[in-house]
Amino acid sequence: MSVLYRAHGQLRRGLMLVISSPSGAGKTSMSRRLVADHADLELSVSCTTRGPRPGEQNGREYLFIDRTEFDARVADGGFLEWAEVHDNRYGTPRAPVLATLEAGRDVLFDIDWQGASSVAAQAPQDVVRIFILPPTMVDLRRRLVARAQDGAEVIARRLDRAPGEIARWSDYDYVLVNDDFDQAYADLAHIYHAERLKRARNPWLGDFVAGLLDAPRA
Repeated sequence: MSVLYRAHGQLRRGLMLVISSPSGAGKTSMSRRLVADHADLELSVSCTTRGPRPGEQNGREYLFIDRTEFDARVADGGFLEWAEVHDNRYGTPRAPVLATLEAGRDVLFDIDWQGASSVAAQAPQDVVRIFILPPTMVDLRRRLVARAQDGAEVIARRLDRAPGEIARWSDYDYVLVNDDFDQAYADLAHIYHAERLKRARNPWLGDFVAGLLDAPRA
């Protein structure tokens, strides 16, 4: 699935940045801020069968579809990955991701560990996985309650699921503890910048270095 494109006149490999966390640990807020701060990074908008939360817009946070349409897309191979989470289904549309990479932009995925594993299996050289941890489980519960997006029963299910999600932390390339949002976000941005500069993602460097070595020295 890897794609080579030209950025600022140089040939680069497209980067897929995958961010996961238990609900309430901050991955969505960090993902939106990273995309807003970087013109070459685009958020992959997932499809989901759950209903919109207050303030969510179709096509911005998610593409809200029913199970019949979701299952039809699965059958047609329309998803890069999909999983059932908290009794709802979530999936990453394949075509928009490939179109974004081919247009010369990187893609950020705000998905759970199951989706992260599926994407990484399809493009192991081009995926960078980052897991975000809460400082404590008490703090995680406080954040879920404070954001006022779910009822008590849903919050309880999310908290019950959190230990199993956190147990997948060792599958990831980087792990951040979100005890200070600004610091955790700065670390996330540093990771993205460093990954873009990796030698393997910049095949133009070989010709550039050859030119340096062949050029006159005076």
